[in-house]
Amino acid sequence: MREPPSIPGTILFDGVQAAKGYALNRMCFSFNDAAHREAFRRDEEGYMREYGLDAAQARAIRERDVLGLLEAGGNVYYLAKFAGILGLDVQDLGAAQTGMSKDEFKAMLVKQNEQPDTLSEEDEKRSPAWPGSSAA
Repeated sequence: MREPPSIPGTILFDGVQAAKGYALNRMCFSFNDAAHREAFRRDEEGYMREYGLDAAQARAIRERDVLGLLEAGGNVYYLAKFAGILGLDVQDLGAAQTGMSKDEFKAMLVKQNEQPDTLSEEDEKRSPAWPGSSAA
């Protein structure tokens, strides 16, 4: 099997991470149900045992350590369910992952989304012709 590419500062969620994080992600998925969220709030330790979290996963849950959860096989989409219990959203998770404040993270997202109203001549030369466009 080929070694996955290394992306500095990124934990690649691949098959190995998915298998590693199965119990954690399964538990977080359960938080779609209000009764399960309440059961977790009542007894976090028992709930984690019920889902078979390993020591690293349980520690990261206790410490609310987003990066630790990702390293332990957590998938950000499932972790968002856990974050919701804490009153956090995906932008809070992104901020924690990048070491930014939430406001800094939101500003970075807005800046990355800024697009010019028109392309420069150089951009147009590099732009592919999309199906249905007038460019040939």
